[in-house]
Amino acid sequence: MTEHEHPNQPPYGYTDDKAAYLRRLGRIEGQIRGISRMVDDDKYCIDILTQISAVRSALQSVSVGLLEEHIGHCVVDAAKASDEAGNDKVTEASAAIARLVKS
Repeated sequence: MTEHEHPNQPPYGYTDDKAAYLRRLGRIEGQIRGISRMVDDDKYCIDILTQISAVRSALQSVSVGLLEEHIGHCVVDAAKASDEAGNDKVTEASAAIARLVKS
């Protein structure tokens, strides 16, 4: 068992929605392959950029969902365990948010 797991709970907040996340990531993977084909086939620049924008949006959606799961599960559980653990998880989540906002 890792430091993030709890004996009577799924290891992470997204676990219950894992199949949905994997489906969404699979679609994104397909979009990336499509963009590669577009470049290989010398498609119009704007059409490629439009597809890149769609992929970025899809990844952002996955990121927001995972962040919500993290806050609702990992941060809340840590805060229940101790103030220090809760503060550590809030700091961790804040850093993740900062990385997402920068990208």
